[in-house]
Amino acid sequence: MKLRLPRRRRSRLLAGAAALAVVAGAGTLTATAAAGDSASVHRQDQVLDMPGAAIDTSYFTTGGGERRPAVLIGHGFGGSKDDVRAQAERLARDGYAVLTWSARGFGRSGGRIGLNDPDHEVKDVSRLIDWLATRPEVRLDANGDPRVGVTGGSYGGAISLLAAGHDPRVDAIAPQITYWNLADSLFPNDVFKKLWAGLFFTTGSAGGMMQPGQAGAQAGPGAADPLAPPGRGRFQPELCAMYERVAVAGKPDAEARALLEKRSPSAVGDKIKVPTLIVQGQDDSLFPLDQADAMAKAIAANGAPVSVDWAAGGHDGGMREADRVGNRVKAWFDRHLKDDEGVATGPAFRVTRSGGIDSTDGEVKLRGASGDSYPGLRSDPREFALAGREQSFGNPAGGAPPALSSLPGIGGQLAAFGAGLSMDFPGQNARFETEPLDAGLRITGTPTVTLKVRSTAADGSAVLFGKVYDVGPDGRRQVLPNQLVAPVRVQNAGQDTTVELRLPAIDHAVEAGHRLRLVVAATDLGYASPAAPATYTVSAQGPLAVPVADGVRAASAGLPAWTWGLPLAALALAAGLLGVRRTGGGRGRVRAGEPQPEPALADVPLEITGLTKRYAKAQDRYAVRDLSFRVEKGQVLGLLGPNGAGKTTTLRMLMGLISPDAGEIRVFGHAVRAGAPVLSRVGAFVEGAGFLPHLTGRANLELYWQATGRPAEDSHMAEALEIAGLGDALERAVRTYSQGMRQRLAIAQAMLGMPDLLILDEPTNGLDPPQIREMRDVMIRYAAGGRTVIVSSHLLSEVEQSCTHLVVMDRGQRVAAGEVAEITGGGDTLLVTLAGPVDEGVVEKVAALEGVGSVVCAEDGLLVRLEGATAAGLIAELVRLEVPVSGVGPHRRLEDAFLTLIGGPA
Repeated sequence: MKLRLPRRRRSRLLAGAAALAVVAGAGTLTATAAAGDSASVHRQDQVLDMPGAAIDTSYFTTGGGERRPAVLIGHGFGGSKDDVRAQAERLARDGYAVLTWSARGFGRSGGRIGLNDPDHEVKDVSRLIDWLATRPEVRLDANGDPRVGVTGGSYGGAISLLAAGHDPRVDAIAPQITYWNLADSLFPNDVFKKLWAGLFFTTGSAGGMMQPGQAGAQAGPGAADPLAPPGRGRFQPELCAMYERVAVAGKPDAEARALLEKRSPSAVGDKIKVPTLIVQGQDDSLFPLDQADAMAKAIAANGAPVSVDWAAGGHDGGMREADRVGNRVKAWFDRHLKDDEGVATGPAFRVTRSGGIDSTDGEVKLRGASGDSYPGLRSDPREFALAGREQSFGNPAGGAPPALSSLPGIGGQLAAFGAGLSMDFPGQNARFETEPLDAGLRITGTPTVTLKVRSTAADGSAVLFGKVYDVGPDGRRQVLPNQLVAPVRVQNAGQDTTVELRLPAIDHAVEAGHRLRLVVAATDLGYASPAAPATYTVSAQGPLAVPVADGVRAASAGLPAWTWGLPLAALALAAGLLGVRRTGGGRGRVRAGEPQPEPALADVPLEITGLTKRYAKAQDRYAVRDLSFRVEKGQVLGLLGPNGAGKTTTLRMLMGLISPDAGEIRVFGHAVRAGAPVLSRVGAFVEGAGFLPHLTGRANLELYWQATGRPAEDSHMAEALEIAGLGDALERAVRTYSQGMRQRLAIAQAMLGMPDLLILDEPTNGLDPPQIREMRDVMIRYAAGGRTVIVSSHLLSEVEQSCTHLVVMDRGQRVAAGEVAEITGGGDTLLVTLAGPVDEGVVEKVAALEGVGSVVCAEDGLLVRLEGATAAGLIAELVRLEVPVSGVGPHRRLEDAFLTLIGGPA
């Protein structure tokens, strides 16, 4: 007996088929086969002409005359059909006819972006189904009705839901990390999610990529202002107008909500009656778990089979289980499209959890827990009393500086380590805490609490942001699960009013002895807060209700204790967001097998031995090869080399940002690893500055220092600000800074805390001559106090004046090391001045002389490096070759020495 839903006879839907035609010929036909696969996949590329747009498609099949089910795969927002090619080829090899396409406004398709407009993008899918019905290899349920499933992630996940709601020929769907109601996603509880909305519209306007886990590069410091008006060439005009209106007002209006709801799967939720596999990411501040919850409940209410999978990753951290999810989607379609009743489609509910660290590669292990039924978000709640009096706090003017919970592309990466970066500014939040837990607790779902709120805002409203921290026994270390926050707009709060605060849905283990801390803040970076200052008064009116879902079980133990030893690793990831290049804060544990400290090197700032790093997937191409040198206290070491010499790679390994293939780096006797505690003694400015553009220079420095978790008095903020020399600009938003101002602010940030070892990569970029001279003096003064500076720079004259020692690299190897005076005035290199010009032939003859290492033409003559020859012997040979010599002597300029050492121009 089949478990599929009963299929009613479906009439042929060909209303739009007449408009469907191939623009040029039969398209392009190619064949591909993965290594080890016997079945070749044939790909046919063609452009289909649809009303208002030409749609670029690819059709994947394998040989054989049997008819097979079809699968449509949609791509993510900002992407194209090329992003899902690997999945399409895999499903084709598994016996499906697979069709991919680039949605309107993306890839090579024409038209304007309509955010899955039912009149355009959704009708395009129906026309693609029409086309599939004409293919001889596609299985039909009726004339014009192919057996077809639809899947995709994010934007493509929503189109799978919409297709099922609008076209009764769709037989099964597998939406991933997507939305049910786009208005609720971008305007949760009537609060504008400005950062994600900005990315949506700026990405779509530019036609750039925005896939899950890739948003961080666009959302981070230095990115374009997300509230800048989008271009009108790619979006439908009504969407552009809606975004600009909401962005200016800072809050949504009824018209905006209605526009987005009309284009959301929720608008046709009562019509989605096909088997549905819902995969939602836990690390997702764009489409959180409550979106999956809403779609699961609505579709199940229609009588359709539904399975829910909370996977690791999401828009804030990439899908970390792509292979597992791909296997489950295939099984789902095998069961519901191929009618294979022997296929196991998995449990009704599955959630991925952390399970320790893999000792082979240091990665977080993932394990699954499952239940026989989907528990929802409020299953089996347990109540915990909250301590804390009524508290008043302020919404600052302009909503700045805002608290920080998460940023697109960053939050999930931090949460993966169990310890993230979250900032709550004093005077801008209220806090309530439970007593320490007597036993461990697994939260699965949405915690809730009732608040009493009062506001002094002129309109009587309040915008609040709630989050629950897992707080360690010492009361200081805290984890914000998945870096998620719940916004809520409270109306009619001029007088006391109550509101139920539904906190973010999570799956998180709390250890015995830990507390739960509820923070209710007035601001959050990802959202728009009222511009007018106001005071909010909040009190907890009851306990914190926490869902536990006891029916969801896993085989192994809960969240391991190591998560509390990794605040440094989390901060290292946050460095990419805030421009932080130094790991600060607490001390981590020494992992098993990690090299022990060398007592003899306890006072040596840096010793590098045999350092080697190959280029990716290369066995004989090296970025750095067998590099060794040592730096002592009080030295200012210049790291020199032409482009591609390996300098930045060396500095990145020194900072623990990448791992060497061989060799060792020790800082004060401790081996350097990612997140190593000794890195708290290192300050660095590597590869440019990154700041939160809307904050002032001072606020960025203060925020960075708070992220280290170290006492404010240890920051030496006054000295750093004096070094920066920005004057009144410190109180301006960083987005108004010139490149030179950003550079000085970044260097001041690296000096916060006065680290024992300071690393500066091209610190003078963007500085004018007086500022360069000031920076030179800063480095000299810094080292004079017993600290050490390593500087990589292309300004050789500045290096010569500011550095005491040099390491010269070329092609990944060290070619010289020593004091500046020794290298610039070394006896093995002579400057031969000439009475007249010489041609290249003469230079080649000199270079070929026995005992001569290299010859380089310089402004004043020839630079000759000796390798065994004497000065007297060289002069004799020059006379024999009739070279017009006017003088021979040691040279003194670093530039000349540098060119000689690397054998030619940089």
